Amino acid sequence: MKILVINPGSTSTKIALYEKEQSKLEKTVRHDSEELEKFSELADQFEYRLGHVKEAVQEGGWELHELDAVVARGGLLKPVPGGTFEINEKMVDDLKKARYGEHASNLGAIMADSLRDELNIPAYIVDPVAVDEFEEVARLSGLKDLERISQSHALNMKAVAREVAENMGKSYFDVNLIVCHLGSGISVAPHKNGKMIDVNNANNEGPFATERAGTLPAYNLVRLCYSGRYSEEEMVKKVIKEGGIYSYMGTKDVSKVEEQAKSGDERAKLVIDAMIYQISKEIGAMATVLEGQVDAIVITGGMANSKYIIGKIQKRVDFIAPVKIVPGERELEALALGAYRVLSGKEQPNIY
Repeated sequence: MKILVINPGSTSTKIALYEKEQSKLEKTVRHDSEELEKFSELADQFEYRLGHVKEAVQEGGWELHELDAVVARGGLLKPVPGGTFEINEKMVDDLKKARYGEHASNLGAIMADSLRDELNIPAYIVDPVAVDEFEEVARLSGLKDLERISQSHALNMKAVAREVAENMGKSYFDVNLIVCHLGSGISVAPHKNGKMIDVNNANNEGPFATERAGTLPAYNLVRLCYSGRYSEEEMVKKVIKEGGIYSYMGTKDVSKVEEQAKSGDERAKLVIDAMIYQISKEIGAMATVLEGQVDAIVITGGMANSKYIIGKIQKRVDFIAPVKIVPGERELEALALGAYRVLSGKEQPNIY
């Protein structure tokens, strides 16, 4: 059973070939920014990127007609439960029109849909950014005009949650975990019996990260927006692309700031310690969502490779539950396994 995996990013496309549950090839294709700028709409890139995907399959020693299925990272869609979804016309239409927002991951299902039609094979997405398994009480923000929206690193978080549960000798559906993804954005979610019942929206809530500002003082933020100093576009950029560590230190390289802190730079130490403080505080808050019944705290993502960051988080939160570290991300594997669970009959696919 041969599965093609596609995970598009803003300037790259990650590709993998899996035979059942085993990876046979993983490749990252870097796209020249000038080449991408030729396309007026993000969705228009799909044929250009799909050409690279087809080349990677052939370079891996496989032929397209040998593929049994294709699976891609899901993009910004309407709120959906976790799981594996069959790609259908409604999903592709929403992604092409960016009905729920524009993001590079939208291209995944569009490319997979094209291959499905060409090769007459099933096509799936798994645990998209829009996974929403909130309890109703988590939706209220404090202002009736603004409902809290579930957007997170669901794919990687659910993958590592399954892995940790399995290593504990349990099913993902029988444990309570707090899973923390530390990347350019940070997601902290309580997983209760297989559902992410809350999560900070990684774009605009929770701890500040390398480039995202996280939760900000609302009254002062409103005043800044109306100060005349910045346009709406500039403000959005400030909180999503120029916030967090970048706002304070002028770099998005966390390892560089960490080295500065270790070398005696008090400003760098304060900034990175403040991020760690906010991450730990969010973990503590999510422990209350689970009413203190936490089997483990799981930390994943790129920053989970930092002994400095992990050590300081552990010191603050290990009284809650044992801390498990799963550094990096498991997105390609998570996509392949999600498709394989459906193809092997272990799960039924969801319909969008």
